Amino acid sequence: MFDFLKKKTRKPTVYKRADHCVSRKNIDPDALKVLYRLSSLGYTAYLVGGGVRDLLMGRKPKDFDVGTSAKPNEVKRAFRNCFLIGRRFRLAHVRFGEKVIETATFRQNSQSVGEIIEHAAEGPLEDNTFGTPETDAYRRDFTVNGLFYDIKDFSVIDWVGGMKDIDKKIIRAIGDPDIRFQEDPVRMMRAVKFASRLGFTIERKTLAAMKKYHACILTAAVPRVCEEVFRLFPYGKSAEAFRLMWETGLLADLLPDLSAHIDRAGGKKCNVWKYLSSLDKYELMMTEKGFEVSNGLRAAVLMTTMLEEDGKDGAGRRIMQQMMERLKIPKATYFTAVLLMESRKRLSASPKPGKARFVYNRDFLDALDYNRIVYRALGTDETVLNEWSDLYEEKGNIK
Repeated sequence: MFDFLKKKTRKPTVYKRADHCVSRKNIDPDALKVLYRLSSLGYTAYLVGGGVRDLLMGRKPKDFDVGTSAKPNEVKRAFRNCFLIGRRFRLAHVRFGEKVIETATFRQNSQSVGEIIEHAAEGPLEDNTFGTPETDAYRRDFTVNGLFYDIKDFSVIDWVGGMKDIDKKIIRAIGDPDIRFQEDPVRMMRAVKFASRLGFTIERKTLAAMKKYHACILTAAVPRVCEEVFRLFPYGKSAEAFRLMWETGLLADLLPDLSAHIDRAGGKKCNVWKYLSSLDKYELMMTEKGFEVSNGLRAAVLMTTMLEEDGKDGAGRRIMQQMMERLKIPKATYFTAVLLMESRKRLSASPKPGKARFVYNRDFLDALDYNRIVYRALGTDETVLNEWSDLYEEKGNIK
């Protein structure tokens, strides 16, 4: 058991409704249904995690998760539209159409530190060890994610100092970061994600632990790592996210060739940051239009800086091979990224009559956008790309 879970005399700081900005009108109505239903049945039910954090920051949460004293089977009995998932720890998914309100019973860690570290490659070890709101708060990753919203009196319950850290704009590990990052190394990538996405600073001890134990990321399950890599791109903050990955050593563990190239190319002066900043602007524009950027395009932009050293035929395939081998990215992502990277030569000259069949390729528009991202990062004139775009329009928006 962790030392910080043995303290039985702790009391949370409770922020009454007048002391915070969370309002029910900003909470998903279906999440409110789950909270009210469980509460009416006599269970404790809180809005938990990132949803509370985002509401406190005036942001729109992506997900609304519920923590409760009800056991999984009890949640299932309370909702006909509920499905239980998971093997080590049963989670209740209450479905409203395509929407899911994830509802989890309060938990506590039951394994020793040694057991958790030994099995780190399998993902965080968890079982059906139920706990209390206190133990549930202390087993979470960062203080800003350890806040609970009580639907009964509209208060925010803070066991871990998350409210103060939101005010200070700090990402701080709950408990001893040395232990927490060995327990689940993917938490280091989550620290990078939250710090870059929220514009926060990683607290000194938390950052020191990341720099000390960054190599532990190689013991984590590869699919989880791959998923977290692509979670660094949305929200227009990838340049800052990958800069933190590079500075902490995580990038050298996961993509050593790219990290070494950045070192050789001047570190903070490397063009990778220009490319990612240009991608960030594109991500935000596409989000506003209701579109999602493909992971193939994201991967291509991330690795494009290495073309400057290679530049030979087939360079895109060789460069992307590392992501395929190290992160086990899907083949569709790999082949799209290769095509986009190798489209730079093809789209660098004006389209010639009878020799512009590339406009018929299903990835042509992504290739056009990829090249615009690179051109804008470097301040290159886009006349040639506009000619290709005009040809595409002339051909009748081929799909």
